[in-house]
Amino acid sequence: MSKVPPSTSPHAPLAIVSRGDATESVHYGSVAVVDSEGRLLFSAGDPEFLTTTRSALKPLQALPFVAGGGVERFGFSPPQVALLCASHSGEPRHVESVADMLSRIGCVPEQLLCGVHPPLYYAAHDEPPPAGTKFSTLHHNCSGKHSGMLAYCRQCGLELDDYVAFDHPLQQAIRTAVAYLAGVAEKDLVAGVDGCSAPNYAVPLSRLAYAYARLAGEREDARYGMAPAKLAQAMRAHPEMVSGEKRNDLTLMRAGRGAWITKVGAEGVQALGLRGKGWGVAIKVVDGNSRGLHPATVAVLDQLGLLDEAQRSELAVWREPTIRNYRGIVTGRVSPVVDLQAHG
Repeated sequence: MSKVPPSTSPHAPLAIVSRGDATESVHYGSVAVVDSEGRLLFSAGDPEFLTTTRSALKPLQALPFVAGGGVERFGFSPPQVALLCASHSGEPRHVESVADMLSRIGCVPEQLLCGVHPPLYYAAHDEPPPAGTKFSTLHHNCSGKHSGMLAYCRQCGLELDDYVAFDHPLQQAIRTAVAYLAGVAEKDLVAGVDGCSAPNYAVPLSRLAYAYARLAGEREDARYGMAPAKLAQAMRAHPEMVSGEKRNDLTLMRAGRGAWITKVGAEGVQALGLRGKGWGVAIKVVDGNSRGLHPATVAVLDQLGLLDEAQRSELAVWREPTIRNYRGIVTGRVSPVVDLQAHG
């Protein structure tokens, strides 16, 4: 039986990679589960680990636009509200919806400052992009988020040219929203630049979980009204817009039957809001590898008593994926070993 080597790290083993009977690699990390009051309920490793939120921040970044009535002003549909929170796959439905959002606000794809990359669709389907195909900013997984940022600027009469600058009023509004929903002082947010060029923030892992607990509650907020609930409802109703076929967020939200919202982030981050429970979950794999993240996420949901047999079956390939060599022979597997500890 594979064994996990000891570690002096504050983090705990979340998943092991085995080859035969040997443990070949170990993915360490931390988990925080909190309630809607921010109380820590369960954890593994260091629940206060300072974590760059990456794309898990997207629902919070959309708060100022939605709270300001932008959805109603520009006539965005619920699937387009979900796109504000998306790391989409660049599927036709995603590209067409982002193009429509831009048209509604009087902008063009060239004004998006997210950059260009091949759609995530191809990696998810293990296919190369067609030779010679050219892609635009519309295909970038963050183009929905960036369209919402441009929409906020239109809504408030702000300059569009450098809307990702840290001192732009849009980003100042986002920074305030992030600090508020995560329950941290704005001065304590640790800033960086995301892969899409927008500002991003690191917070303690438990504070990211708290933000998602507040989203999952779907109650009216004292500062942002029904905006958090509207974003969560759109994500639950249209998970296919948040992610894409054969990808993690869509698979999890479908398996959750409308009870969960979730958003994965680069470098091994996952945040979930558990409706009904009113809990938030945040997971970080410290080596940044999603190979260890996905099995740990499913195991955490199971340890929290949230999976029935049908859901376990749906998520089995995510919980314990097999590793194959170039001839298709199974050479190993990734197995979760996360062990949640209860608090209080």
